[in-house]
Amino acid sequence: MKQTSNRNKRTSVRYSMLALVFINVVINYLDRSNISVAGAALGTDLELSPVQLGLIFSAFGWTYAFLQIPGGLVADRFGPRVLYGFCLVTWSLATLFQGFVSSFAGLFALRLATGAFEAPSYPINNRIVTSWFPQQERASAIAMYVSGQFIGLAFLTPILMTIQYHFGWKGLFVITGLVGLVWGVVWYILYRDPLDSKKVNEAELNYIEEGGGHFRNEMGRGSQASVWQWSNLKQVFSRRTLWGVYIGQFAVNATLWFFLTWFPTYLVQYRGLDFIKSGYLASVPFLAACAGLLLSGFVSDYLVKKGRSAGMARKVPIIIGLLISVSIVGSNYTNDTAFIIFFMALSFFGAGMALISWIFVSLLSPKHLIGLTGGVFNFMGNLASIVVPIAIGFLAQGGDFKPALLFIGALGLVGACSYIFLVGDIDKGRASEEKKDVVLETA
Repeated sequence: MKQTSNRNKRTSVRYSMLALVFINVVINYLDRSNISVAGAALGTDLELSPVQLGLIFSAFGWTYAFLQIPGGLVADRFGPRVLYGFCLVTWSLATLFQGFVSSFAGLFALRLATGAFEAPSYPINNRIVTSWFPQQERASAIAMYVSGQFIGLAFLTPILMTIQYHFGWKGLFVITGLVGLVWGVVWYILYRDPLDSKKVNEAELNYIEEGGGHFRNEMGRGSQASVWQWSNLKQVFSRRTLWGVYIGQFAVNATLWFFLTWFPTYLVQYRGLDFIKSGYLASVPFLAACAGLLLSGFVSDYLVKKGRSAGMARKVPIIIGLLISVSIVGSNYTNDTAFIIFFMALSFFGAGMALISWIFVSLLSPKHLIGLTGGVFNFMGNLASIVVPIAIGFLAQGGDFKPALLFIGALGLVGACSYIFLVGDIDKGRASEEKKDVVLETA
């Protein structure tokens, strides 16, 4: 009797798959943010102006953002195991080659390549979580894997700065590229989809499916060509509620991309901090963002389990987070390093709270277009990776960084208003949009 009980006990393979995704995200953001660590040194070596440095910082975003929709389609069409392995290897090669460039043009081109090969990554992440996790665990799962970008950067930023101190910015790119290449092989060996895993049992599969997990007849097995139809794009661009989360994601990413690009340069060049010391101080906001993200994710799932509405459980933490992110403006009114880091950390804590917004992709999108909707969502959000670094470069070129921080704070306020007025009542909005989808499909 005891043996039968053990045999029927639900496995927890989904958490080991989530751990693999977590490491993917760490590697992903390692290769996005290493440019921020190298920024001041390579700017000097390559004789770049603030505007040129802003263009280098934004180069990743050009291809990453504009390939999000194709990336979402590809995530719906091909399996995560092969596609993610391919992306990891190719973007890591592009990162490695950045250690051998000697011109603005060469570095700009390789940053474009890095963005292109990373483009499918977050639609794949969302696809994996939607396949492996029931609805009541999904916000926590999203919070856990997204936290990889903050935990990784918080602990790795001082290490990256130490690597650059000893090996230069070229060595920094070579080492981070090699790490990604090795992990790409490890990912391919270890990851499996729910129906392909030999470790998952029927009890866990039933638990996932009964909770709304999508792994049977899912996209990603090359069997459904309908995802490529123009009418599908029309659906994901016509929903008002989705436009609300698109704009909100742009606002969240505005704060995120300041920290991923200009933040170390801001501390060193505009606040006069020591390079190594700034590396340790720069880790504080990333830890704060991680705390905000995890708090928001677990509180949101807790509220769902307690029977609260989607608007209360999912939307309110995001709105509060976006409003808190406006506090970045407080850094303009102090010269005390401790207070500067405090306002930066508080702002990033708020942005971290708002990053559970990926939950709305599976909550609001047409069920057969989760990958495509994730691609559009990430495209709209990552337009900030293009706009924000360039805008900061122009706003700060006179030597005054205050207008740049005002710009970021204002976008946080816009994001909060978007969730309040455009997303509105989620349950009513979702029912209304589903009726529109029927009309679109029969038109």
